[in-house]
Amino acid sequence: MITWKGVFPAVTTKFTADDQLDFKTFEKNLDAQLAAGVHGIIIGGTLGESSVLSPAEKVELLNFTLQKVEGRVPVVLNIAEGATRESIKIAESAQRSGISGLMLLPPMRYKSDHKETVTYFKSVAQATDLQIMIYNNPVDYKVDVTLDMFEELVDTKNIDAVKESTRDIVNVTRMINKFGDRFSIMSGVDTLALDSLVVGAKGWVAGLVCAFPEETVAIYNLVMEGRIKEAVEINRWFMPLLELDTFSKLVQYIKLAEAEVGLGTEIVRPPRLILSGNERTEVLGIIREAIKKRPVLNRSNGQRSTSTVTA
Repeated sequence: MITWKGVFPAVTTKFTADDQLDFKTFEKNLDAQLAAGVHGIIIGGTLGESSVLSPAEKVELLNFTLQKVEGRVPVVLNIAEGATRESIKIAESAQRSGISGLMLLPPMRYKSDHKETVTYFKSVAQATDLQIMIYNNPVDYKVDVTLDMFEELVDTKNIDAVKESTRDIVNVTRMINKFGDRFSIMSGVDTLALDSLVVGAKGWVAGLVCAFPEETVAIYNLVMEGRIKEAVEINRWFMPLLELDTFSKLVQYIKLAEAEVGLGTEIVRPPRLILSGNERTEVLGIIREAIKKRPVLNRSNGQRSTSTVTA
């Protein structure tokens, strides 16, 4: 069972120079995430470049992740399809693989209305016993999963979490006021994660964690321990990096950060291209400046959870 609490990295997919899946580098990053104490792994999301992966590659990636994680944390697969029947097929296949749960976007390439969106979510949920986290991101994907929609999903028991990416921090409180703990709320925007956790979110579907897993987990742990001042200190250092998660080229930006800390490469799959020119120089400057001022994290009970920021 997934408790939908803690830090769930939306991991990037690694590629070789000849455009094959790079499992060696992917494994290195997975190891770093698990060593930092993350609470789950999400594959096949936007950061995972899901839209340019073939069905066979997705299966390879899923099987490899399950093998390497070995049940230490839940593995969650993102579903972002245009057709309901394709989403159902993926959900059914994922359940047979032994995966723990699904992250489910509204239909892609069509702005579904209220009834269509609810029917889509229910149709996929009814096809599987897997736990499902709804990904609510109306800014990027145009469909707002409203409180009225969630009201209609209350009786669909395996829909039990939401990745909250509306960019409206008040929505966390609205969800809790209306539904209590019926849906676990996972912050889906790096720059708003600390604030979301403070007002009641249970976890963080994170992006910059791909390059900075220990700092991400430290912020979560500190908030859960009530040590808000220390969490804020790390978050202030982290913010220029976290803002890289808010741009359309977040994949390139985060992969560049992974490369700089030795947890990945810059290689992306076309139509995305590796950063170049002034844009690369600017982003690289932000990353390197942050690395120079990286917090010193002290260990507490075997995990890093306290900090002082070095100048």
